[in-house]
Order: sequence, then structure tokens, then C-alpha cells
Amino acid sequence: MVLLHVLFEHAVGYALLALKEVEEISLLLPQVEECVLNLGKFHNIVRLVAFCPFSSSQVALENANAVSEGVVHEDLRLLLETHLPPKKKKVLLGVGDPKIGAAIQEELGYNCQTGGVIAEILRGVRLHFHNLVKGLTDLSACKAQLGLGHSYSRAKVKFNVNRVDNMIIQSISLLDQLDKDINTFSMRVREWYGYHFPELVKIINDNATYCRLAQFIGNRKELNEEKLEKLEELTMDAAKAKAILDASRSSMGMDISAIDLINIESFSSRVVSLSEYRQSLHTYLRSKMSQVAPSLSALIGEAVGARLIAHAGSLTNLAKYPASTVQILGAEKALFRALKTRGNTPKYGLIFHSTFIGRAAAKNKGRISRYLANKCSIASRIDCFSEVPTSVFGEKLREQVEERLSFYETGEIPRKNLDVMKEAMVQAEEAAAEITRKLEKQEKKRLKKEKKRLAAIALASSENSSALEECEETSERPKKKKKQKPQEALQENGMEDPSVSYSKPKKKKSFSKEELVSSDLEETAGTGSLPKRKKSFPKEETVTDPDESENKTVPKKKRKLSKEEPLSSGPEEAAASKSSGSKKKKKLRKLSQES
Repeated sequence: MVLLHVLFEHAVGYALLALKEVEEISLLLPQVEECVLNLGKFHNIVRLVAFCPFSSSQVALENANAVSEGVVHEDLRLLLETHLPPKKKKVLLGVGDPKIGAAIQEELGYNCQTGGVIAEILRGVRLHFHNLVKGLTDLSACKAQLGLGHSYSRAKVKFNVNRVDNMIIQSISLLDQLDKDINTFSMRVREWYGYHFPELVKIINDNATYCRLAQFIGNRKELNEEKLEKLEELTMDAAKAKAILDASRSSMGMDISAIDLINIESFSSRVVSLSEYRQSLHTYLRSKMSQVAPSLSALIGEAVGARLIAHAGSLTNLAKYPASTVQILGAEKALFRALKTRGNTPKYGLIFHSTFIGRAAAKNKGRISRYLANKCSIASRIDCFSEVPTSVFGEKLREQVEERLSFYETGEIPRKNLDVMKEAMVQAEEAAAEITRKLEKQEKKRLKKEKKRLAAIALASSENSSALEECEETSERPKKKKKQKPQEALQENGMEDPSVSYSKPKKKKSFSKEELVSSDLEETAGTGSLPKRKKSFPKEETVTDPDESENKTVPKKKRKLSKEEPLSSGPEEAAASKSSGSKKKKKLRKLSQES
């Protein structure tokens, strides 16, 4: 008995399910179809054989791309070869996509089935998948589907095999729409301004020129000989300019108010700007066609080639079409009407707008359109699949069409296609080498500019950093000077020890003379004053260093003497203070010895 297995692709992995021994006819009953909605009853029909989860989102995206393109991925191959029975004739594999089914049947040899019962089973599996797989919740399955959908769509947007032909499709569509709008607006200007100057319509046929003249002339009564030179510039014809001037003098038009004239002029300026934009858009379309499809544009022109690409949907789709489809592309309604009424089918579609069919005789129009469609199909394939597209093949194909056209008219035998293509191949190789050389030069120039730009940025950043360092140094220098000021003042006053404060040494040394005078007076006055000295000195004897004793005892006398005399400063007094300090030390030593 043939075992029916079902392959289910999900965002989290592949699942292989097996159907229990149930007759296929019974599965199609309405009662069994309703059982799909019930999980308990569905478990009686289907059981999970194997589940192969994807290791990462990147692997999931690769498998999704492979399934969409009908390619058997290595993960899928491993799952099927591992878990399906070895006897392939006894296995029937149900899949949802016919493409992947055909690929599995071709590569692995398993019989595949789609539709009918398989669709109902897959519907139930999709509904109860999070219950069939252990550890998978409905929320996680929904998140995996959402993430894979976003990454798949993003990859499809980035990987655009049609290059930039979508710009051509939009440009030619806008160009056709602009032609219709400009014609409609120009007719409105002709009717509006024709009330005032009806003779101008018969003289000027071009819509854009008529709108420019309506904007320039304004009120016809103000037109005179001085404006004749400007009229010649606009019409590009002296006779027409003279005719406009004569017609304005004897016009049968009605008078027009100033406000109406302002509105007509503003509307005319809009139409003129639209016509100018139409010309710039046509230039843009020509440049795009020379980049995307140079052979096709060289063969039948930019406008017709762009319409063929837009009608096909992309350059790749046009390249896939056979020549018979390209021939009647754009005449689908006439084709189906002819098939329905069993009449004559159309001979040409969009390619009728090329110059070749118009130049051919009536009896040769069908033959030349068939030949031209053949060459268009070749040119589109060359443009689509060549690495370096050039216009060499298009020019050679155009020469072939010209020769065939002359053959229909004069009977001159054209060259063989093989010889023409050999010449084209040689020229195309030379052109491709030249294009690659130019591209390399442009790349080198770009790299040089990039290097210069980076070097300039690095230099500017280094200058900015150095300027910041200088600013920091200048901001730090005043602080250092402020800190050094007391030390400099001490050195000027003859002090060596920086730990001593600035004001104390000056006071101590400036009043040292008074101390000596007072001590001398006390010695000469008598012995009554000496005990006082003896009493005061023992307090100071605890200090071993005489210098430290000076620092402790002198400030008391400074406070007493500061009331009597002002402080003295200067280099001479500082020197005198040094000598007086040494004398004081000697006196103190003598007094201590006597005591």
C-alpha cells in the first residue's frame, strides 16, 4: 500500500507528516473536512514524523528563497532522505507548491502530489502546527513568520534583477501623461486667448509656441514694430512674425480686460513650464535608455524601446518573450477580438511607431514587422544579460533591418547574419575594453578624491586638537604665576625658607634693632632689670634651636612695636636686618652663659 506523506514548510522549519491508513475518497467527505478544525479528530488522521528546525533567521531566508524558486535546499534534501522510506515507489509525497514538487520528483525520485486532499490536510496542519510540534507556541510561530516575511521582502527589494528599468517605466508613463495634459491645456489656451486674437490660431500650429506668444503679446493693441524682433525669436520665422503683426492691426477679436489677460498669461506660463519639463524628462529618458538598454534604443529608438519595457513590466520580462509576442505587444485587444471573431490577427503592436514600418510598402509591413520583432528580441536579451552593455549590437541589428528593407524594395541581397555578428563581436570587445578602462579611471579618480578628503579631515582634526591643547596651556599658565608670586617675593626680601610666611620675616627682621637697643639699656640701667630678663629667658630655654626660639618670641614684640613705628621694607633694611639678627644671637648666648 502506498504511504502518503505531507511536507509542510514553516518559518521555523520543515515538518514531515504521515497520514494514517485512510481511504482517499473518505477524506473528501464533508464530515472529514470538518474534522480538520478539531484538534483531537485531526490527530487521528495525521501524525508528525520528523521536524527539522532552522538554525538561524539567515538559514530560514535561504530556504524560503529556495522554495520560492523551486530549488531543493540541502536541509530539505537531508530531511527527506533521512525520514522517508527507502522504497521510493511505495511513497507518495504531498506538497503545497507544484514547483518544489517537480524539483523533488526530478532530483530525489519521490512521487509528488498537489491539490485536492493535500490542500485540506495542509490547511489543518497550518491551523494546528503549534500543537503538533513540542515546545512551539502560537506566539513564537507568529513572530517567526513575521520576521521571515520582513527579511524575505527586504531581500527581494534589494535584489532587483531588473537593474534600474523601473525608472524608465515611470519616465515613459509620465511622458505620455504630460503629452496628453499639454495638448489639453494648449487647447484651453487657444480657446481662451482666441476670443481676443483669433487670427493667431491659424498662423501658429505648435502648442508650446502659441502659449509663449500669448504670454508675450498680451493685449494685441500694444503690439508694434518694436516687438517684431522678439516675435522673430519666438517664432523662428520672420514671415510668421510679420503676419502676426499685420493680423493684430486688423483683428476681429473682442477687447479683453486686464484681469482676464493676467489669468491667460499665468495659465500660458504654466503650460510653457510643463512643455519645458517635458523636454528635460525626454533627455533624462534618453540617458537612462543608453545606460540600461543601449542596443534596443539604438535599434528602434528610446521612446519605442521604453514603451516595450514598460508594457512588458521589466527588461527581463521583455527578454523572456519570444519574437512573436514582441511583434503584437500592445495590440492584445485586437488579437483577442480577431481570435474571437475568427478574423485577421494584427501584424504589429507598439513597434508600429518605429520608422521602419512606416517606410515599408503596404504589402511588406507585416514582413518587416516580423523581422523587426525578431531583432528587438535579440537586442533586449543582449542588453539584459550582458555584463558591459554597449550599443554596438544595436547598431549592427539596425543595419540589418535597413538592408532587409532595401531588399524588399530593390531586391539587393543583404549580408548573412553570421558575418554581421562576427563583426559585432569584435567591435563589442573593443568597446567593452574601452568602457572598462574609463570605469577604472573614474574609480581611480574617485579614490584619489576620497584620500584627499580623508587627509583634509585628519589635518583639520589635528589642528583642532593642537588648538585645544594651546588653549588649555594658556588657561593653566596664569594659575602657575599666581602660585609663584609669594615665592618670588620671599626671594626678593632675602628669605630662603619657602615654608615661612611672607609677612612674618619682614616684621621680625625690621624690629630686631629695637630689641637690641632695649636689651642694652636694661644692662646699663642696673642689676634690677636683669632678673626680669632671667625670668623671661628660662621659658625660651626649652627651645634647643635658637632660630626656632626667635620665631616664637619675636611676634610678641612685633605686636607691641607695630603701634609705635611703621613697617620698613627694602633691600638695604633687609641687609641690616641680617647683621642685626647675627648680633642678637651673640647677645642671647652671652646672657645665657652669665645666667
